[in-house]
Amino acid sequence: PQPQRSGGVTLTKSPEEELDVLTKCLVDKMENPETDFFGICGNCGQKVIVDEEGCSAMDKVFHVKCFTCTTCGGRLSGKPFYAMENHPYCEECYINSLEKCSVCSKPIMERILRATGKPYHPACFTCVVCGKSLDGIPFTVDATNQIHCIEDFHKKFAPRCSVCHEPIMPEPGQEETIRIVAMDRSFHVGCYKCEDCGMVLSSEADGRGCYPLDDHILCRDCNAKRIQALSARISTEL
Repeated sequence: PQPQRSGGVTLTKSPEEELDVLTKCLVDKMENPETDFFGICGNCGQKVIVDEEGCSAMDKVFHVKCFTCTTCGGRLSGKPFYAMENHPYCEECYINSLEKCSVCSKPIMERILRATGKPYHPACFTCVVCGKSLDGIPFTVDATNQIHCIEDFHKKFAPRCSVCHEPIMPEPGQEETIRIVAMDRSFHVGCYKCEDCGMVLSSEADGRGCYPLDDHILCRDCNAKRIQALSARISTEL
């Protein structure tokens, strides 16, 4: 709600209640034609006789002393107030009633962003790594419920390639990637290649399979060459 002064918010009354108020006002005016009668106080239900003791707000008339904050009881005549569920509140009590941002702990005066079961200012809902605003952007959380943008989450938690040591993560605009696991090590597709000739390895079916030797990643031909060289050296030593 927006701060209001006199006559700021319309209350919802049943037709019967409106008729009763109008009837009472009409009877009072007929009985007191020369009296400065302004209406029936919306709080105490008594007559408001003179201008000095009355005020209008929320489509009602009140005694000045009766138009008070629902929470603290402070007088509101001539001051900004907020109407919530047909009840007036002073500015301080209204602000204190608002939800607090989970990051900065300040009241959320405008739009509330809800995520992970908590309220946030949109500007406070950011990645814990890069600080980028995640309002309207896909995000994820870690095991401790900290908020990350997708890119930083992958950089932080994705397995790293044993060759280039970079995280194995989807390309920009992609949601998935391929990770090759061999000899209890992880590889990018492009990094999974023979250490001797540099041929990118894939599967044995097309002759590009991995033939490891002494913890080295090798293609079939380079594996055979190393075995031959090793055998020749052993024969020479004997």
